[in-house]
Amino acid sequence: MEMNDTQPLITNDAVVFGLLMILLGVIFVTNNSKIPFWKKFYTYVPSVLLCYFLPSIFNSMGIISGEDSQLYFVASRYLLPASLVLLTLSTDFKEVMKLGSKAIIMFLTGTVGIMIGGPLSIMFFAWVAPDVVGGDIHDIWRGMTTIAGSWIGGSANQAAMIEVFQVDEELFSKMVTVDVIVANLWLAVLLIGAGKSKQIDAFLKADASAIEGVKNKIEDYQLSISKIPTMTDLMIVLAVGFGVTGISHALADWIGPWIGANFPELAKYSLTSSFFWLVVIATTIGLGLSFTKCRQLEGVGASKVGSLFIYILVATIGMQMNVIAIVDSPGLFLVGIVWMLVHILLLLVVAKLIKAPFFFVAVGSQANVGGAASAPVVASAFHPSLAPVGVLLAVLGYALGTYGAYTCGVLMQLVSGQ
Repeated sequence: MEMNDTQPLITNDAVVFGLLMILLGVIFVTNNSKIPFWKKFYTYVPSVLLCYFLPSIFNSMGIISGEDSQLYFVASRYLLPASLVLLTLSTDFKEVMKLGSKAIIMFLTGTVGIMIGGPLSIMFFAWVAPDVVGGDIHDIWRGMTTIAGSWIGGSANQAAMIEVFQVDEELFSKMVTVDVIVANLWLAVLLIGAGKSKQIDAFLKADASAIEGVKNKIEDYQLSISKIPTMTDLMIVLAVGFGVTGISHALADWIGPWIGANFPELAKYSLTSSFFWLVVIATTIGLGLSFTKCRQLEGVGASKVGSLFIYILVATIGMQMNVIAIVDSPGLFLVGIVWMLVHILLLLVVAKLIKAPFFFVAVGSQANVGGAASAPVVASAFHPSLAPVGVLLAVLGYALGTYGAYTCGVLMQLVSGQ
């Protein structure tokens, strides 16, 4: 009998949620442990990978059932839009501009590289080796939209693409594995490159003196808004996050059906999906709030609360994954590698043309591919006080993630002939 046909050991969602939170707690505690074993373990095994795969192991063993649970629905409809609001309202466009045009150019180059890399990888394998993925290359574009969401924005944008393009669980299980492994291989290369940045800058003929000025400006900015949050501060953070989520639901529940009734042909591009509009409206309002005093909520940890919601969402996504799904289609890794190579080559070509320091290449790339989890890691590899630069650009990645991933998804749909 198939495992999906059997009753899971734990059917109470309250118990399942408690189990997921314990798993997340253990991952975070061990990830920050000073014990040599754990420090070495997390050098090779990214914590976010465990947040996906530990719940998937419980699902595969029949202990819990992602299919029967309502936790993903709750996380994707309530926590996801709230996290998008809290992660984007801290976008300080004035500070981003102060990073200099080269930083922004390299970040946007990374975004464009991912947006065109997906369609180009589909076209490449459809022409060279259509069977490399174990099936028709044209059938995998939906799953690839989740990689686009992750690599341009983050887990929140990835989850949005799952819903918008209706990606089935088995295909997503394969794609998230490709996503995490290929992205972390590139992260390892960047961290190695950080130690050789002077040689790389010499090759790029780049002047890295501006980095010091950026470092000082970001340090001053972070200190100016940081404070210990009060209960009122945290309540305001939640009020803004879930208040905007409620407004977004109300508008999305009207816009999606209205477009479906009046322009049904737009269903092909997911514009009749209420969930699509939920994500877009929440992101847009969050960006709008970044021009108001709400942006100061970052000083009391708005993005940390948003990130907390994201990790809960990641765990509920993991509940629905099959840990051995990638074994069926190892060729998908080749698709992911070609996709990443397009991103890397475009970055290096543009960096050479504008003589951008390798710091901006590395952080601009990780602000897309790794998001707020790894962009500051790469930035701090150059200098610890530069970590906020990675966070700032990563927040911009969250802001663009939904739009960029959706556009990439539509392009992949078009080149697949769907």
